[in-house]
Amino acid sequence: MKIFNNREAIHHYLDDLRSAGKSIGFVPTMGALHAGHLSLIETARRKTDVVVCSIFVNPTQFNDKKDLENYPRPIEEDLKKLREFKCDVLFLPEVDEMYNSSEFWKIELGNLDKILEGKIRPGHYQGVTQIVKKLFDTVKPDYAFFGQKDYQQIMVIAHMVKKLKIRVKLVICPIIREDDGLAMSSRNVYLLPGERMQALALHKSLTLAQELFKTEPLKQIKKKVNTFLESCPGIETEYFEIFNARTFEPVTSKRAATMIALVAARIGKIRIIDNMYLNKENLY
Repeated sequence: MKIFNNREAIHHYLDDLRSAGKSIGFVPTMGALHAGHLSLIETARRKTDVVVCSIFVNPTQFNDKKDLENYPRPIEEDLKKLREFKCDVLFLPEVDEMYNSSEFWKIELGNLDKILEGKIRPGHYQGVTQIVKKLFDTVKPDYAFFGQKDYQQIMVIAHMVKKLKIRVKLVICPIIREDDGLAMSSRNVYLLPGERMQALALHKSLTLAQELFKTEPLKQIKKKVNTFLESCPGIETEYFEIFNARTFEPVTSKRAATMIALVAARIGKIRIIDNMYLNKENLY
């Protein structure tokens, strides 16, 4: 695995591979890699000739400085995992390689940064699009691979790609879960044992919604799922919503469109998000 810290160096290296007819697959991450990230690398390996991963804890997408400071950075473990899963190229820049002090970024995201995660974390998606645009400009991938767990983020990036006419194909990959159903996340390591058990309520709420979808109207599904979440100890629900999976807009009745249920909650000091398609297994 080749490791680059400099944007220009990796750009030229990949340009040479591209000129030789190689397709480039890209998996952007913030490190603390788990099986979910590694599944993206496996998918990229099957679909492209050269797999590029980035590890960069992006400061502009954090609303809370403590969250940024405490974000896990087990770089040696990450390197070992990437080599084991045959990642070809790693981009591992420092902050000053990606940003300078005079930068300003603002992209119109419509309603995407005003609802759900955008409402709760103002400015977050401006930071996400800022760094993803920089990474796309650097790597120039043919395909970029993202996990379904951050579904709203994928919708935001898709909006940016379309708006800025970036030549990349986005690939949404399934959520990877623990054996008990908990969606894998780099922040799960901070859950205390009791909180870890409480966090299972999110996956249970989604499977309940999926089951109710077969017979209940959407209004009743939301009511029953929220009642279930209220009954779960340790769960501070931020939202449970049902959206059109393609337009990412709220739905009020059952239509042919693929629908997705999204949930977010705090368990102790940790914030967990999860989602599940309701009327179609996937969009992959």
